Amino acid sequence: MPVVLLGTFDTKGNEFRFVRDILNALDVATLTIDAGSQLPPTFEPDVGREQVFKTAGTTMNAIVRAGDRGKAVETAAAGAAKLVAQLHQQGKVDGILGLGGSAGTVIATAAMRALPFGIPKLMVSTLASGQVKQYVGVRDILMMHSVVDISGLNRISRTVLSNAAHAMAGMVKHKPAVPEASERPLLAATMFGVTTPCVSAAQKTLEGAGFEMLVFHATGAGGLTMESFVRDGLVQGVFDITTTELADELVGGILSAGKDRLTAAAIKGIPQVISLGALDMVNFGPRDTVPEKFEDRRFYQHNTSVTLMRTTPEENDKLGKEIAEKASAASGPTAVLIPLRGVSAIDREGQPFWWPEADHALFQSIRNWIGPMVQLIELDLHINDPEFANQAAAMLQKLMRL
Repeated sequence: MPVVLLGTFDTKGNEFRFVRDILNALDVATLTIDAGSQLPPTFEPDVGREQVFKTAGTTMNAIVRAGDRGKAVETAAAGAAKLVAQLHQQGKVDGILGLGGSAGTVIATAAMRALPFGIPKLMVSTLASGQVKQYVGVRDILMMHSVVDISGLNRISRTVLSNAAHAMAGMVKHKPAVPEASERPLLAATMFGVTTPCVSAAQKTLEGAGFEMLVFHATGAGGLTMESFVRDGLVQGVFDITTTELADELVGGILSAGKDRLTAAAIKGIPQVISLGALDMVNFGPRDTVPEKFEDRRFYQHNTSVTLMRTTPEENDKLGKEIAEKASAASGPTAVLIPLRGVSAIDREGQPFWWPEADHALFQSIRNWIGPMVQLIELDLHINDPEFANQAAAMLQKLMRL
């Protein structure tokens, strides 16, 4: 299978040809795709820009007539993503490598994000030394700083591009061995510092029972990544103990995983155990970054960079309804476990976020809205009590057997 080389061959064609020739000399097949929209390509690609724009639902002529470069880049990114996904389904993608500035990075990484985990993805970009979240998303994309602009071949760019080509060749020719653990059913779990005792204890139990567990830090990106793994069919069960990202999405914290959090397992129909870990808090940065409208709220300074704000009874009522409705929409075995004595390390009697009325609003809302097909289990325990972890792990094992 070939390595896809994707970018704008009108402005970066010489550089792409340089990389292609190195890969071919290393006995790595390539498939070149031009997504440019301005000047003619420097060399004839395997797949022309006309096909990229056609896949996006338009034509090259329409793009030229519009004369809108921003729209052209947006359309090229959509077409490239769809085209590369189709090629992967046909078994024609062994890896993907992009080169570019802002436009080329947008286009190539859109296609990379359309590919599943494990396909080598390398983006040589002028933007790679800065904030790259919008390009990487939840995928395993390797961002490589071009150091100089990708504008001609010189002693610096040749070195960077040669290293990129050899790195890609190494990734596709020396794929990692499949570990024995891959034979075990794979689970995904969510954890925060304030729910670590629960998840760690359950992980030990579940791995001892023959499962393999991936633990995702519920910091927004962690929840997004877990949901993407579920959607891609990589996991067989979900231990979603820490649903705190829902609070950030509702209230406006910095660790939101978006409105679709807690939906992938429901749609895929895989077993899931859901709990209420860290729903007592919304996350902000340093104290002076907290919006002024929250000045009268209850706070806990986790450290100089992290400020936690206690959720209110009104917010918890809304969170309970959201969790109940999303759990009730599941097409697979689902259980919701309520820890009646607190949902985080700082939400228990004597701790700074202990607020029984707020927790009660959360619990009662779930009782009010949960559907009959969901197992609702209330435990007179704290979420970090060993017995809570034991019962949560046992419940997931039970659901996995259904």
